[in-house]
Amino acid sequence: MKIQLLSITLIFCTLYTAAQNETKVPASQIPFDGMDQTWQNGSDRRDSALLQSKYFTAGIMIDANYSYSFANPIDHTVVGSTALARDNEMQISSVNFGGDFYFKGARGRIMTQFGTRSTVVPRNDYSPYRGQYDLANVYRYLSEGYAGYHFNVWHGINVDAGMFMSYVGLNSYYQVENWEYQASFTSDNTPWFFNGIRTQVFPTNNLKIELWLINGWQSYGMFNSMPGFGGNITWCPNENFKLLTNDYYGADAAGMPGRHRFHSDNSFLWRYFNKPKSRGISKMAFSLTGDIGFEKGDGVNGFHSDPVLGPAQFFESAMFYNRLWFYKSKFAWTFGGGYMTNPGRYLVLYPTGDASPLPNPNNPTQTMGTHPFTANPGDPFTGWDCSTNFDWMPNQSTLFRVEFVHRESNVPYFAGHGGVTSPSGYTTTPLPSNWVPDLVKTESRIIVAILFRI
Repeated sequence: MKIQLLSITLIFCTLYTAAQNETKVPASQIPFDGMDQTWQNGSDRRDSALLQSKYFTAGIMIDANYSYSFANPIDHTVVGSTALARDNEMQISSVNFGGDFYFKGARGRIMTQFGTRSTVVPRNDYSPYRGQYDLANVYRYLSEGYAGYHFNVWHGINVDAGMFMSYVGLNSYYQVENWEYQASFTSDNTPWFFNGIRTQVFPTNNLKIELWLINGWQSYGMFNSMPGFGGNITWCPNENFKLLTNDYYGADAAGMPGRHRFHSDNSFLWRYFNKPKSRGISKMAFSLTGDIGFEKGDGVNGFHSDPVLGPAQFFESAMFYNRLWFYKSKFAWTFGGGYMTNPGRYLVLYPTGDASPLPNPNNPTQTMGTHPFTANPGDPFTGWDCSTNFDWMPNQSTLFRVEFVHRESNVPYFAGHGGVTSPSGYTTTPLPSNWVPDLVKTESRIIVAILFRI
C-alpha cells in the first residue's frame, strides 16, 4: 500500500509540474461560466482552483472530524450515517486527491478516497455479492474515476464513462461543499455515486441536461438484467437562483427483476441577500429539496397497499436549510432539517454492527446475522432531523465547523449506550444468547470538523 501511494503521488506531482506553466482551461469546458455558484449548498465554495494548468487541474481534500453522541455508545459506533463512522473519537472521514485531465477534447477525472468513507459507503452496496470478484474492494478507494470527450457544440457536450457523483438529494458527497455536515435523511438515504455512462449537454450557459445509463442505484454492479436510467436538468436563470431535478428508473432489488424503482429529486436554491463586502451580514440563502419515489412489482405496490399485489412501498422526504454569512463571508450560521417516510425501508441505511442485515452470498434476497434490521415489504420507517452549525472560513481552502444535530425515528434505530456490537463493545466478545443491540428512537450529537481543499 505504501508503494502504491508513493507511486500515485509521484505521478500526480509529475503531471502537475510538467503542465504548471501552461494556460488555463478553455471557458467552453466550464459549465455556467461567469456565474457565482460559491454560495450554493452542495457546490464548490472556491472562486478558483489553486493548482490549475492547461492540461491538468489538481485537487486535494481532507475531512477530519470528532463526533460525540449524548447516548455515549460503549462501542463508539455511529448508526445511520454515511458521513460519520466512529463516536467520541477523532477520525479521518475522507482524504481525497486526484484531478481533472484535458487535452484537445479528451477529458478524464480521478479522485481517490481514503478514510472511514472507504468502508462506510461500500458496505451499503450489496451488488458485489452477485457473481465473483470483490467489487467493493476494487472500488472502495475511488470516489470518482471517468474518461470522456468534450464536444464544442452549443455551450459544450460531455460524454463520460466510469464512476461519477449523483447529487441526488442536493448534497455533495464531499462535505466541504455542504452547508451541513450530517446530511438530512433526504440526502443520506439517496445515492452518492453512479457507475456507468453520463452525457452532459449545455444548450445555453444557464442550462444543463444530463442523461445516465448506469448499473443501478449507488451500486458498483447490476442487481438484475436491467440497467438503471436517469437524468438531471439544472437551470440557473441568474446567479441568485438554481433549480434542478434528478430522476431515476431501475430494478434494484436483488433477485427480483419484476420489482422496479422510480425516484424524483427536486431542489430550489435562492440567494436572497448579497453584499459580499459587508462586515455585517454579507449573504443570505436557502435550499429546499423534495423527493418522491416508489417500488412496484414482486410483492410491493407503490403508494397503495393491495391484498393481491402487496403492501405500499414508497419514499417521501423533504429538507430545508437557511444560511447566513457574516463579516465578508468569513463566518456563517446554518439551521434546518428534514423529514422522511419510507415504508419497506428499501432506502434506509441499515444500523451497523451486529444489527446489520448482512447479505447471504448464496441468496442475496435473504439476510444473515443474529439481529438483522428488517426490511420486509411494508415495514414502516419515518424519521425527522434538525441541525444548526457555525462555520469559520479564514480562506477558501479551510473550513472549521461546529454542529449540533438531533434525529428521531418511529422505530428503534440509533445506537443507544449499549451499542450495536456486543456487551463489551468489542467484536471479539462472544454474544450471549439473550443479548440484543441497543437501538433507540432518538439521537443528539455534536460534531466538530476541519475541512481542507485546494
